[in-house]
Amino acid sequence: MSNDVVLYHAENGVATVTLNRPDQRNAINPEVCAAIRAAFDQVETDPDVRVAVLTGAGSLFCAGMDLKAFAGGAGDTILFGEHGFGGFVKRKRTKPVIAAVEGAALAGGFEMMLACDLAIAGTSAQFALPEVRIGLIPGAGGAVRLPVSIPRVRANEILLTGKPFSAQDAADWGVINRITPDGAALQAAQDMAADIASNAPLAVRHTMTIASAAHAANDATQWPANDQLIRDIGQTADAAEGARAFIEKRAPVWQGK
Repeated sequence: MSNDVVLYHAENGVATVTLNRPDQRNAINPEVCAAIRAAFDQVETDPDVRVAVLTGAGSLFCAGMDLKAFAGGAGDTILFGEHGFGGFVKRKRTKPVIAAVEGAALAGGFEMMLACDLAIAGTSAQFALPEVRIGLIPGAGGAVRLPVSIPRVRANEILLTGKPFSAQDAADWGVINRITPDGAALQAAQDMAADIASNAPLAVRHTMTIASAAHAANDATQWPANDQLIRDIGQTADAAEGARAFIEKRAPVWQGK
């Protein structure tokens, strides 16, 4: 299965799902959400696929939500469609997914990486949750998952400053598994996927269920409040101003409402 905005390839038990809008920084719009949803439907239902790799075409993993689509009224579809942001971040999966990051994973792109089970990044990769800088909140899992994945003070620094951090920082803080030379993250992720795919599939599935239990319990309690807050803030003047300022490449003028 492939289409223009998401590519799908499966071989030797490993499916590779590639976000394919490099000219738009692989930003997520409603079409991409539907295509990601369909790709992981196939991952879950194909008995020959045991592990998936999620990556981005071109020089960047994913810049997050397409703010032009958001400004045009598609935010609800992108954020609250089936399986949450990108048709992925809330998905209940039975097979491991490895993120292969080159360039940058920003905002919702970083949150999609956080929704994966493992992550590998190129040396020059950068990460950020810059939502507070455009009047939004990290509502696609950043504020839910990061504080239970890394030390709270580190999570708060990432969430509240919106500043980018390096692949080395990500590795040191336990956000990613390992760093590769630039351009080698996808191959390293596919190699790791092949290692996992060679193991007993039921053992892998049940081990993942146990290992993910604490995060799953946290997600179940936190998502309702998270979603209400992002719905509320999405209706504010500051959220609209942040998106306009980003599109117009100027500094936002906050009103605090």
